Amino acid sequence: MQEKLLDRFEKRGKDFLGVEHPIICGAMTWVSDPKLIASVCNAGGFACLAGGNAPVEILRQQIEETRKLTDKPFGVNLITIAPAYKAQLKLLSEMKLPYVIFAGSFPRHAEVDIVKKTGAKVICFASTLSIAKRMIGYGADALILEGMEAGGHVGHVTLAILLQQVLFEFDEVPVFVGGGIATGKMCAHMYTMGAAGVQLGTRFAMAEECCAHENFKNAFIKAKARDAIATPQLDSRLPVVAVRALRNKGTDDFSRLQFKLLEKMDAKEVNRPDAQMKVEEFWMGRLREAVMDGDVSHGSLMAGQTVGLVDKVMSVQAIIDELTEDTEKELQRVRGLLA
Repeated sequence: MQEKLLDRFEKRGKDFLGVEHPIICGAMTWVSDPKLIASVCNAGGFACLAGGNAPVEILRQQIEETRKLTDKPFGVNLITIAPAYKAQLKLLSEMKLPYVIFAGSFPRHAEVDIVKKTGAKVICFASTLSIAKRMIGYGADALILEGMEAGGHVGHVTLAILLQQVLFEFDEVPVFVGGGIATGKMCAHMYTMGAAGVQLGTRFAMAEECCAHENFKNAFIKAKARDAIATPQLDSRLPVVAVRALRNKGTDDFSRLQFKLLEKMDAKEVNRPDAQMKVEEFWMGRLREAVMDGDVSHGSLMAGQTVGLVDKVMSVQAIIDELTEDTEKELQRVRGLLA
């Protein structure tokens, strides 16, 4: 009987996350609700609620609802630059979750300590080797490398470069990778390069169990990879985190918003922090319009470039089954080539 290679390559990620397959459903605001999280976890993967800027009582309700829907481990993703961040952090210290993922920016050492003291495992994003080392120094138990191919708020470096900068040079803790991953074949090669697991967002946004509006999913089906563009920063005086989404009228509205805010900053009518907050409020509001209301013209259709590889809606179980089966096939194919 032929040896199953997937078990060997998935082991580190499986052991760390306590799951059947180290396939992570990335946190997506308005999308990663209790139903989707529980569906992924019950199907053998790992998922995390998106803290976003949710009021603490809403986040508490989502955690409690998720616990009712699954007895599998899951996490909560906190955006360190969100206005509700500190209140959310306090909530999580009380609710004692098994995993907390810091995103948006880099957490302070003391904030990592707050989570660690609850017994939770901490996962942080890293965009350079020095940041990876700093996060481990702070106490992070695992890292995620996310390339700019991903959807939503993104950095400026592709996954191909991050693999070489961090993954190939770093083995102190499990390193999960995401951005531009949509197929089992790609997962197989991430494993052979040393990844402990993979993170996908766009594919799970297309799941049957995902709450996103039918219009939102149909827009994904029709889109090509080049349609998922990253928004530019127009002026260094107003730093903004790039957002990758499908180009539509909402994208143009964002450019106009930046011009308007820069004019107000020049006139001393608004300071930089408040202007940056207006930017984040814009994206959160427009994302809700697209996901919940189905406004695909003016809403924010946050999607990774893998949208060009997604052409149908599938159940979460079918997505994970397809990924794992194709990963095993590719690993076996590569073994044959090496032999």
